[in-house]
Amino acid sequence: MLKESKTKTFVLRIDATTMAAVERWAGDEFRSVNGQILFILNEALRRHGRLPKKKEPKPPKAEKPMATKPPPSQH
Repeated sequence: MLKESKTKTFVLRIDATTMAAVERWAGDEFRSVNGQILFILNEALRRHGRLPKKKEPKPPKAEKPMATKPPPSQH
């Protein structure tokens, strides 16, 4: 059975000048071209309020301090 993927695959047609610029930018930031395109898209979507708000993680519960014995008194 095939696992359902959370990513979608599609073909992107892009002119040579833009592709070369993305390749240079990706290299400058040590990303793959695919990673750079995802980064650019996510930044644009975030800036324009097009991404759903992320739920704030609940702060971790404060742990109860462990009962410790006082150091033995040295008389």
